Amino acid sequence: MIAMTTEKAGTALSCEPEAISPVESHLAYWSHYVGYRLFHELRRRTRRFGVTAAESVVLRKLLEHQQGAMPSLLAWRLGLSRGYLSRLAMRLEIKGLLNRTPSLSDRRALILRLTGAGRALVGDLARAADETNGRNFGAAGDAPRETVEAVVKWIVRRDRWRFVPPGRCGCLTNQWMLAP
Repeated sequence: MIAMTTEKAGTALSCEPEAISPVESHLAYWSHYVGYRLFHELRRRTRRFGVTAAESVVLRKLLEHQQGAMPSLLAWRLGLSRGYLSRLAMRLEIKGLLNRTPSLSDRRALILRLTGAGRALVGDLARAADETNGRNFGAAGDAPRETVEAVVKWIVRRDRWRFVPPGRCGCLTNQWMLAP
């Protein structure tokens, strides 16, 4: 058996290949593997409506804020950086799906609001996300879905990555057989 050696600060570290766990033994690997493919599927579905998957998430979240929302609040709620949210908002404004207007109370602050076209599009985007969710999780049954959801939300809360709203994720179990 050949040992791998790494020289660092004059100390030789040795690790036998059989002592190294395979990549496939890590849940983080599988989470990334599946998450990437699910997001790609959602991206394909939202592209039909002229927006990216990330843009669709911003539009859907803005629908919850009838009076509009400050970009910093929206970024925090979605777990995005302010800079990335700003770039998404600019693209959505160019597409005519949201407006960025100065706040009445603080002229330095912006308020993001859906336009009529943006509001009209949200239903289609929600259905695209529901189809993706249903196709990928609908047939798994309640117990596995609830376990995955609980673990993922627990990690997010533990590391304080973002706000986790109360309630369960929705999944349209009757749509699990829809084609991607």
